Amino acid sequence: MTLQIQPVILCGGAGTRLWPESRGQRAKQFLPLTGQDSLFQQTVARTPAGENFLPPVILCGEGHVTIVREQMGAHEARLLVEPMPRNTAAAIALAVAQADADTLLLVMPSDHVIADVPAFHAAIARAARLAQADWLVTFGIAPTHPDTGFGYIASGQALGEDGFAVDRFVEKPPLAEAERMLLAGGYSWNAGIFLFRAGRMRDAMLTHCRAIFQAADDALAAGLTDGDARYADAPKFAAAPSDSIDYAVMEKDDRVAIVPVSMGWSDLGNWQAVHALAACDAVGNATHGDVFLHDSHGNLIRAGGKRVSVIGMEGVAVIVDGDDILVMPLKRCQDVRAAAKARE
Repeated sequence: MTLQIQPVILCGGAGTRLWPESRGQRAKQFLPLTGQDSLFQQTVARTPAGENFLPPVILCGEGHVTIVREQMGAHEARLLVEPMPRNTAAAIALAVAQADADTLLLVMPSDHVIADVPAFHAAIARAARLAQADWLVTFGIAPTHPDTGFGYIASGQALGEDGFAVDRFVEKPPLAEAERMLLAGGYSWNAGIFLFRAGRMRDAMLTHCRAIFQAADDALAAGLTDGDARYADAPKFAAAPSDSIDYAVMEKDDRVAIVPVSMGWSDLGNWQAVHALAACDAVGNATHGDVFLHDSHGNLIRAGGKRVSVIGMEGVAVIVDGDDILVMPLKRCQDVRAAAKARE
């Protein structure tokens, strides 16, 4: 029997590291940061089409229902609406609770970039074979440099040609540890993309995080339906402990697999990452909007409808959004949350 795959797209992130463009109802995933389409629209578009794939399920908050529907366009989808954020384990539990036990769920964040879509689709095929054998599968990204901003996954025993049993999960490491893992080989970045049989994940959640699954299951059963959207019941969903799927399940289960893949992946986690993927001029400037540059190189300038002039600058970001203007060295991009918090 060929099992059906249902894409599950997680839209719950706030994206505060891309302030001031990303905020509130215009969160990072709904912005066109790399091309004409938003990151969410790109995620929907890379969902494989075919008889083995069901229409996607979109997990989002109440404040994003309107923009999700707008950006879906003609694509068929169902919405599962979280009344409040409860991290990825509870969100995924909602998707598991609504699915047929034998359906394979392909869980993807809505705010990532994947340049090599055929490589992603090939990895999905490998992961599906493992999921049919009741492995909980995570996708690992082949690291290109020793990055301290990602968690890592160590590959263990080979599982045929399709992947590996996970040996261990590694928290975001210091630089020396990241360099050591890169030299050793067998380590992947943790991308937060998963594939598993719904019934298998349900059993795993009942074993490892019963309170989370029970709260999500109860919230779904007591929820309300409005057209294409199912609104989870707020008091029942609020009872779910807030935990990530990695902590709640993946790091505890004894049958977790990894499919490593090199597919031009980025989580666009900050403005430096946006600059790295942007089309640049001959001296490394990436601009968007009405920008004048003189004797400047290696900059990211997003004018946001204003006229921006930059003279004699190197390696800075200037991001304009309405009355908010962010100016910083690109290498200080991890500090953006301080400004976002101050301007709430």
